[in-house]
Amino acid sequence: MRTKMRLLGFRGASVKPLNEEAAAELGAELLGEALVFGVGGLCLYLEYLRQAGQGRRREEHLDRALQELREHLDELRRDLEALRGRGGA
Repeated sequence: MRTKMRLLGFRGASVKPLNEEAAAELGAELLGEALVFGVGGLCLYLEYLRQAGQGRRREEHLDRALQELREHLDELRRDLEALRGRGGA
């Protein structure tokens, strides 16, 4: 990797080591940002689950209502056939 970087014209820069206080501050900042990012991601995931559950419940409700309508329609058809059989219609 170093050879490839040198062939491309990149030179490594020397990095000064951090003192203990700066390293602790940088670590705390990184940890805080990771925590905020994690909580935000968790909120998005929980909202997704909530929306998916609502959609599933709505779909189940519509399926039940449609099934009830079909059953009612079948009952009306049977009644109509019975009336036609008796000569009432």
